[in-house]
Amino acid sequence: MAASYNGSNITTNQTNQFVQPPWRIALWSVAYSFVLAVAVFGNLIVIWIILAHKRMRTVTNYFLLNLAFSDASMAAFNTLINFIYAAHGEWYFGEAYCKFHNFFPVTSVFASIYSMTAIAVDRYMAIIHPLKPRLSAKVTTGVIICIWSLAVVLAFPLCYFSTIRTLPRRTICYVAWPRMADDPFMYHIIVTILVYVLPLVVMGITYTIVGLTLWGGEIPGDSSDNYHGQLRAKRKVVKMMIIVVVTFALCWLPYHVYFIATGLNKRLSKWKYIQQVYLSVMWLAMSSTMYNPIIYCCLNSRFRAGFKQAFRWCPFIKVSSYDELELRSTRLTQTRQSSMYTLTRMDNTMVVVYDPAGSAINCDLKLKQITKTVRESGYNKTSMTDSSTTCKYLRV
Repeated sequence: MAASYNGSNITTNQTNQFVQPPWRIALWSVAYSFVLAVAVFGNLIVIWIILAHKRMRTVTNYFLLNLAFSDASMAAFNTLINFIYAAHGEWYFGEAYCKFHNFFPVTSVFASIYSMTAIAVDRYMAIIHPLKPRLSAKVTTGVIICIWSLAVVLAFPLCYFSTIRTLPRRTICYVAWPRMADDPFMYHIIVTILVYVLPLVVMGITYTIVGLTLWGGEIPGDSSDNYHGQLRAKRKVVKMMIIVVVTFALCWLPYHVYFIATGLNKRLSKWKYIQQVYLSVMWLAMSSTMYNPIIYCCLNSRFRAGFKQAFRWCPFIKVSSYDELELRSTRLTQTRQSSMYTLTRMDNTMVVVYDPAGSAINCDLKLKQITKTVRESGYNKTSMTDSSTTCKYLRV
């Protein structure tokens, strides 16, 4: 995405005007390598957390999985190559990779932001219209396939027109548009509208309505006893996604402004410090791929538990029993065989046995003995009742 426009700006230059001193290239190398490492490693952990734990396989998390895949792919295949080409102004990787290098970033960014849009619409339907059917696994998969298909269609011109050109002193990769004077700028305007402005407008509207509902009134159709707990949980998810969207918007805004400005004023591309401006805005745009795992870890307890499990080999990371149970599917069963009651959470089973003829004092004694275990199990309010005794277990 970056290389195509940068390349088209330098096709008329026989010499490389973007040569930089070694110390500056070293600093930029560290900055871009940091983004590459954090983005790839962090998003791979997010993918593992969602795929390896049944409790994480929700509609929202499937779209987060798609978002993590697109971010990790763009970081792995484009971030470092973009930097090398931008820093040296010379293409070392052949024509086939030139086509892929210009094609894939647009595809990946499209998939990322429309995954966020799909999450926003899903949250809107779940909160504003809770009685309507939710997306099934098949429909969610279909939406993801449609997102990638549309992304391929949008980015196809970049692949089709991309080529390399060997000049006397260097080789460049660029998009050989039929009308080099107008087509690059017009295409970027289209990309900016479809991949930035339009989805952000949709998400802005949906999250505004959802926010007014969650923070300004009651959720329609919800009158359960656990209303406040559900409200807090929904607020946390929406807050996390709003932060993800705002981060994406801020990271990519300077990038789009840069290409619109250089498209309107061609002389800016020959400014002495334009390469440093370009490397800065491109680094900020590429860094959008590394923030999401950090946001998930900070704002979502289940993702945080997953990251703790992934880094449990570190001496300063401690995985508690609650963290281990946080990612396991919850299953509550109550059986009555004489005076035996069972609480089950996946592989962890607690059996409570007491005399049905016992008094409330016996129940209190039994409750004190198992309070710690129940707290670690993370149950919501649960009652176990027989003909003469009732025990209540509260989540803390």
